[in-house]
Amino acid sequence: MESEFADPSFPPFDNCLKKIRAIDDTMELLAGKWKLSILARLCYKPMRYSEILNDIEPLSGKVLSRELKDLEMNGLINRCVGDTKPPSVTYSVSEYGMSLRDLSDKIAEWGLLHRDRIRSSFKK
Repeated sequence: MESEFADPSFPPFDNCLKKIRAIDDTMELLAGKWKLSILARLCYKPMRYSEILNDIEPLSGKVLSRELKDLEMNGLINRCVGDTKPPSVTYSVSEYGMSLRDLSDKIAEWGLLHRDRIRSSFKK
């Protein structure tokens, strides 16, 4: 049912609701402070657990383990155990996970613009 106050310049609410639900699904998948940051790094190169832990300074080992398990469970990253003693484990972004690279690039672009905007507001 269309509201008498509906603005014709906006898309129908059902279309918006579908997109909002899709955004909610995506945000649930990427929930947490570190998942997108981990994915972004793995988009550029495979990394070992310790490399990720050292690269993301305030991240704890317990949280990293949990985030990696979630990302792997959702098919966004691959976990490769090397045939060495002790076993070496390398994480890489999966082909499916690479589908989020454009999203992470857009978020990075926006973050850079926002950072510049904040800096310029302090200079005034």
